[in-house]
Amino acid sequence: MDVLRTPDERFVGLPGYDFPANYVDDLEGYDGLRVHYVDQGALDTDRTFLCLPGEPTWAYLYRHMIPIFSNSGARVVVPDWLGFGRSDKPVDDAVYTFDFHRNMMLAFIAKLDLRNITLVVQDWGGILGLTLPMDVRERFSRLIVMNTALPTGESLGEGFQGWKDYVARRPDMDCGALMKRACPHLTEPEAQAYEAPFPDQRHKAGVRRFPQLVMVEPGMEGIDIARRARKFWASEWDGESFMAIGAKDPVLGLPVMGQLRNTIRHCPEPMVMDEAGHFVQEWGEPIAHAALKQLGDLN
Repeated sequence: MDVLRTPDERFVGLPGYDFPANYVDDLEGYDGLRVHYVDQGALDTDRTFLCLPGEPTWAYLYRHMIPIFSNSGARVVVPDWLGFGRSDKPVDDAVYTFDFHRNMMLAFIAKLDLRNITLVVQDWGGILGLTLPMDVRERFSRLIVMNTALPTGESLGEGFQGWKDYVARRPDMDCGALMKRACPHLTEPEAQAYEAPFPDQRHKAGVRRFPQLVMVEPGMEGIDIARRARKFWASEWDGESFMAIGAKDPVLGLPVMGQLRNTIRHCPEPMVMDEAGHFVQEWGEPIAHAALKQLGDLN
């Protein structure tokens, strides 16, 4: 497998982000592929927040939320998907499949032996992450869910199709420029932190593939797993949940999140962020505080 590794100097001096890098390179089934993760807080705590980013982001997206969660006395773990952030990047687009990503994250959770997990998800972090607890139920206790979906072969609307086509036409998509458009309050250096993992087009196979993998047509890989997950969240989930919605998200905004809320057993009224868009973690401080308050974790 042809694999690229982004040089460390690309990540020096990123604004608002000074978390040490951690790596694991011996995940079962992924030997030799190095996965990066942020690991903050005490290792001997009884609570772990597992924060999963999505397309085309990495651990940097959670920089506003990480210290708030860790200051509550919890451990906070934020892995980068393979193909993203500081994790290794296979060059061949075909490597990236639903199962490739999902099985990696299950192996990662097992390797770190994460327990009493509060699952924190958005975008592909949710499309994949929401399918994890049903297979390792004993490891998960709570959920914080932001703009995402759990598609099972149905269309997500014209907005998503437009996004899918947009990425397909741009094999070297400028992730920094995308983030600046989606989050106008970002400074230029903050926006460019999202382009840092990708020195050139060869590093962006994972970015190109994610939109094409969303299960919006019958027969796609992941649909059966997502259907099982929907049943799990609707009838078996007995943990606490917190939902926050970036209202300005044109694709995975209030209507889609309303449907998802109806799928999650006992999910309370969401926190609606009127000024936030799809990458709602960029407005993450009040969300993190509200989640801790609702979940009873405030010191």
